[in-house]
Amino acid sequence: MSRKLPRVLNVDRHPATRWANLAMKVGLIVAFALAIGLTPDTVEGKAMGFRAPLFLAPIVIVPILARVRAWEPYPHTADALLAAPFLIDTLGNLLGVYDDFAQTDDVLHALNWILLVGAFHAFRFRNIEDRRDAVLLGYGFGAVAIVWWEVLEWAVSEDGFGGAGALALTYEDTIGDLFLSSTGGLIGSLLAVWWLGPRRTRSSD
Repeated sequence: MSRKLPRVLNVDRHPATRWANLAMKVGLIVAFALAIGLTPDTVEGKAMGFRAPLFLAPIVIVPILARVRAWEPYPHTADALLAAPFLIDTLGNLLGVYDDFAQTDDVLHALNWILLVGAFHAFRFRNIEDRRDAVLLGYGFGAVAIVWWEVLEWAVSEDGFGGAGALALTYEDTIGDLFLSSTGGLIGSLLAVWWLGPRRTRSSD
């Protein structure tokens, strides 16, 4: 007989994963403290006040869920992968990378969705061993996530909430974001299923 063991549990137990998760969280908190506290020119019109609770929520919610559900080991992999896109986006705005390099938004839409879908699978494979439809499931999750992200971005831009005056949204930009993020989601799903998914091991019976 054989059974499947999720690799993500081994990754969660590795000390490097724990430290990477801590670094992501500290970095995100510091980045928002600088962006909101100092309000540099690079974040003007970027709705940082709206982004802060949305971006910081996962670093609070995940530990609470882990404690309530008694997850063992702690889901450091999923936690870090979930925080990473928010940290990258915040640093990109804080350091003015979006303004200085026109292709930054395109690159990060793809990269951040690779990480986001990786987080989805890191959570999923802790409890579900079946990987037959995992790639498409992750791809679908990424596609739905970018649709709702674009809806929120449009709503904030239209309403001007949080000082969102620099979100120059166009039809071409939205379509490009949908394509790049969903493609990044597919790549992330393929990588996560291979890296974090269950593997077959022979039992001793």
